Amino acid sequence: MMSFNDHDMACMRLAIEASRQARAAGNMPFGACLVNDGRVLCTAQNNQVTTQDCTGHAEVVLIREATAQLAPEALQGATVYASGEPCAMCAGAMFWAGIGRVVYGATTPDIEAALGGGSLPTRCADVLAGCRPAVRVEGPLLQAEAVSALQLPV
Repeated sequence: MMSFNDHDMACMRLAIEASRQARAAGNMPFGACLVNDGRVLCTAQNNQVTTQDCTGHAEVVLIREATAQLAPEALQGATVYASGEPCAMCAGAMFWAGIGRVVYGATTPDIEAALGGGSLPTRCADVLAGCRPAVRVEGPLLQAEAVSALQLPV
């Protein structure tokens, strides 16, 4: 059984708020927050529609922005809080960036049920299983809040 603390919940709420902002901007409703040594370093939101970039998932945007603003070392061993369970592309990107822990809100089945459309049904933990160095995958955290943000009207 995973246990989450108040800091985990506060960071997830930042990711969920970023997902609401993404939806308000016309993008898919996903957000992410980067934390290292207990400090929030960066938040990002999905920007696929507004940038016309199919790789503009919140976690990839987060990695790009954090690397540019803070340097790649800031990501080493960090935690990413993702409003929705990261897809295979995002899981791979986080591994290559050196992320040590991923915490997600809405599950892949939650996302499929709320949004429909195309889906990569491979779960984040399955993508990262056995990788070296290991990446911890934990969730769902604040699942109902994260799912609620997916279901906001466009």
